[in-house]
Amino acid sequence: MNKTDKTAIVILAAGHGTRMKSQLPKVLHPVGGLPMLGHVIGVAKAMAAERLCVVIGDHAPEVGEAARGFAPEAQVFVQAPPRGTGDAVTCAMPGLEGFEGVVFVLYADTPLIKPETLHKMAALVVEGAGVVVLGFRPDDPKLYGRLVTGEGDALERIVEARDASPEELAVTLCNSGVMAMRSDVLAQELPKITNDNAKGEYYLTDIVGLARAAGATARVVECDEEEVMGVDSRLGLSEAEAVYQARRREEAMLSGVTLYDPQTVYFSHDTKLAQDVRVGQNVVFGPGVTVESHAEIKAFSHLEGVQVKAGAAVGPFARLRPGTVVGEEAKIGNFVEVKKAVLGDGAKVSHLSYIGDAEIGAEANIGAGTITCNYDGFRKYKTVIGDGAFVGSNSSLVAPVTIGAGAYVGSGSVVTKDVEPDALAVARGRQMQKTGWALGFRQKMTSRDS
Repeated sequence: MNKTDKTAIVILAAGHGTRMKSQLPKVLHPVGGLPMLGHVIGVAKAMAAERLCVVIGDHAPEVGEAARGFAPEAQVFVQAPPRGTGDAVTCAMPGLEGFEGVVFVLYADTPLIKPETLHKMAALVVEGAGVVVLGFRPDDPKLYGRLVTGEGDALERIVEARDASPEELAVTLCNSGVMAMRSDVLAQELPKITNDNAKGEYYLTDIVGLARAAGATARVVECDEEEVMGVDSRLGLSEAEAVYQARRREEAMLSGVTLYDPQTVYFSHDTKLAQDVRVGQNVVFGPGVTVESHAEIKAFSHLEGVQVKAGAAVGPFARLRPGTVVGEEAKIGNFVEVKKAVLGDGAKVSHLSYIGDAEIGAEANIGAGTITCNYDGFRKYKTVIGDGAFVGSNSSLVAPVTIGAGAYVGSGSVVTKDVEPDALAVARGRQMQKTGWALGFRQKMTSRDS
């Protein structure tokens, strides 16, 4: 085969995942807010794969729908009944017709695999290897298949633990199941795999021996154990999440982000933090968050679907919901909830407020306890607050309503009509006083109880 950097990727996603004890297919359980299948498809995209084939089981058609959602170009094939990894790859072979290059076999329940590792494997195939197997050295080899090597990284055979001799069980290099193969080797040797084994299944690992017997070479690339961590239970899912979060924290700090207590900060798969962002303790980033340089996210805040612009401050104890944009140098303080609202540059909502379906102008100030009353039980309505406006504490702004630029709203007001620019609006009951009423009331109630 000529040297080529073309790649095709086959993702095996047909398992039942019964140990997850869930109605949701195993590979759709999220890590970092993204289904495991999405992580593996993301790796395929990072490899610029020319072909992408996903093999699913007939029990979970939603896995195929999800695959096409992540990658419309994905070809989905059904393996029914499940008869082993070799059979699963056979199901995908129509999607590789006419392809020449490196074919990878990945697993949808192994979401932590890195593109850098696959590039190393591909390089060995380009150099001439027929098959490259990804190996790792676990602390406890348990029942993992062993990779028996010869000189250097040459792979002689894969031995299943139950079939291994004591000498082979002493081998610490284990099989991850991830493979890269020359397309011609795969096409020639895959049909030769038999199910002559205790389980009556077709094992893709047999292709190593078949390829070597046909004169091709087999080699090994090693990676860390965590990279090929397979998830088959809720416990495994939590372990994968922990590894993923540790990676993201390290990446953030190495890129110039300050995490005051890294172990308590949680990222989503698409969180974007610019250089010189500061993040306090116990902050959770849901999907769709971008934070620009010199902004600060203070402790115990939760953000999802939010853009925080340069120099802004959020929290502590703030909740920012989807559709929120926080302008440059703007401030959202403690116990403030914001949803689908745009805050202009320098605007302030400092404490104890709910701002929903709103547009707040530059340098506007929203007092404590202010609420935009955006819902009437049937529809949502918008509140517009102009540049430099001042809304007093404990005000209720009943949408749809506009507070003009530079206007003032008196504390405790319930505003139901538009306020002109630079005007003062006060909408509350007139205060009255009855001298001595409290004393008389107490005397009356005391005498009644006696």
